[in-house]
Amino acid sequence: MTRGFEEIDGELAVGGVPVSRLAARVGSTPFFAYDRRLLTERVALLRRHLPADLQLSYAIKANPMPAVVQHMSGLVDSFDVASSIEMGVALDTTMPSNRISFAGPGKTDAELRQAVAAGVTIELESENEAARVARIGSELSIRPRVAVRVNPDFSVKGSGMRMGGGPQQFGVDAERVPALLKELASTDLDVLGFHCFAGSQNLKADIIAEAQRRTVELLLRLAEDAVAPVRYLNLGGGFGIPYTEKDVALDLEVIGENLATLMRDEVRPRLPETRVVTELGRFLVGEAGVYVTRVVDRKESRGKTYLVVDGGLHHQLAASGNFGQVIRRNYPIAVANRIDREPAEQVTVVGCLCTPLDLLGDNVTLPEAGVGDLVVLYQAGAYGLTASPTAFLSHPAPAEVLL
Repeated sequence: MTRGFEEIDGELAVGGVPVSRLAARVGSTPFFAYDRRLLTERVALLRRHLPADLQLSYAIKANPMPAVVQHMSGLVDSFDVASSIEMGVALDTTMPSNRISFAGPGKTDAELRQAVAAGVTIELESENEAARVARIGSELSIRPRVAVRVNPDFSVKGSGMRMGGGPQQFGVDAERVPALLKELASTDLDVLGFHCFAGSQNLKADIIAEAQRRTVELLLRLAEDAVAPVRYLNLGGGFGIPYTEKDVALDLEVIGENLATLMRDEVRPRLPETRVVTELGRFLVGEAGVYVTRVVDRKESRGKTYLVVDGGLHHQLAASGNFGQVIRRNYPIAVANRIDREPAEQVTVVGCLCTPLDLLGDNVTLPEAGVGDLVVLYQAGAYGLTASPTAFLSHPAPAEVLL
């Protein structure tokens, strides 16, 4: 089970480096390793399925490691950031600042000032934020670039996290947008268009396609109230990746055909020159990363075998089942330095933290492993390190490498 990664001499390899050698190169375990070949191939896969006039934006929050962001800057058309630190990482790449957008509720004045000064597009999350951006632009004598983030009047079923529909901290309610657009007309803001992101981690192509149709319908309707030509539409994303045995990979063909139809029949006849974007994070990077941790103890307890590793939920909160899962399911897991061996025993893989929540693999069938062996968790390229409580119980932070 290599999930797209190479196998060399019976070991999992990342970027052509066998995992035991990679561990020696990194100098310690645990660590995250990302494969640039898989990143490049994932973007190419999307390009083959998506319409040519639909641009691809990388949501840096999925994996903000600077080396990963640098690599992605040569593959995608734009970036989306969710903090001033992510904005700084994005601005250090070759991506032009006018192809960077900044979304998220609760942006501080300091963050807004940085974004305005850099020429980054600010996705407005509220009427109050719009007023603050206008004031900051006046203070800096810079005309801020903005887009209105819309909280849609529909929700998306099947998403891991719903970020639209009903009351939300994200965006301006769709029914309030026309009034906001009238207010913005009296300010010196460069209103480019709209952003709508309804939900994330969805594996149902038909549901995503329906959400795209409704998003396009909504944004085109709101475009009629714009006082200036709409130059930017962000349709969101929400493409999921399989994490468990029951998950079925997303059917990109269905999504691509639906987007092509929407672009041809709906968007282009009405907005022929508008830059239209789909914004993806997890789908671009999630399957290109692994989390590598070393077995430090093997123990038996009343008929159950435990492999205790030097990593844990403080680096991989989602894999432990403590990041929004209602029913905990195992993420794909393997003994990386014995990748060619047949499964031989049922074990439970636990981390080094002093809590029963630190569970990485519950009753999983693996090749026989002991102290010193390397256990790997797949699907670790997105929302791993930066979505986990790294300070919990004061264990050291893991390394990250891109190969």
